[in-house]
Amino acid sequence: MNFYNILEIALTSHEVDTKERITQECLRYCSDDIIEEMEDFSPMSWNKPSYATVCKIVRPNELPSRKDFDTDDGLATLVHAIAHIEYSAIDLALDAVYRYPQMPLRYKIDWLEVASDEIRHFKMLHELLDSLGYKYGDFPVHSGLFDASINTQESIIDRMAVIPRYYEASGLDVNPQIIKKLKNRYKIPKIKQLIDVLDIIYDEEIVHVQKGDKWFKYLCGQHGYVAEEKYMEILDVYTLRGKHRPYINVTARKKAGFSCDELIILGAKSCN
Repeated sequence: MNFYNILEIALTSHEVDTKERITQECLRYCSDDIIEEMEDFSPMSWNKPSYATVCKIVRPNELPSRKDFDTDDGLATLVHAIAHIEYSAIDLALDAVYRYPQMPLRYKIDWLEVASDEIRHFKMLHELLDSLGYKYGDFPVHSGLFDASINTQESIIDRMAVIPRYYEASGLDVNPQIIKKLKNRYKIPKIKQLIDVLDIIYDEEIVHVQKGDKWFKYLCGQHGYVAEEKYMEILDVYTLRGKHRPYINVTARKKAGFSCDELIILGAKSCN
């Protein structure tokens, strides 16, 4: 079966096991360099995310509060919210491979590897969610990341700027703040389990943002853009620049490829 046809199956299925099987199959195709390119290939566009069949989609301000982590119910809302981000990230990574076939083989491998990581993250979180008496789809979700993928689907340089370099990089800011809030409950086994998973996600998300940074700069180089200027221009087009969180994780973002000049513009108080 054609490489892009099976990616369509993965992207439209809500079954994570299906996504995992196809991701590994596609990685084998790439490793053996046996991708059958299609000259007349035109990627599909979807009007709803793959999780729409299992999750109720609401506006962000309609999501349940996640303040009470001392009960299984309260903790489950937080775990579910993070699991939803990881599920969304699976499709974002697969779509980055599917939608831009003109990109080099190394690009395809990078994003299939990201998809594989996101699948593993989701499964770890879903295991914890199950131990709390819930499953994915038991709480409402918003479709912000899916919407961002639709908005950027016509431009790969916009996609690399907005998804890994904006949204995933914002996750590097938020993750340590969540862990900090949970630390005083570390002796509670399920909270310790969540912190351990968040630590894994944090380290691997730095690598994911690095990959986005690499391919964003690769595309800037192809078009003769100054990467820092182009990034800010794209954030302005999507009205994202002023939406950065007040805390900027300078250390993690620098590891991922951001310059100090960018980080100061984005709101970092200092950067060395």
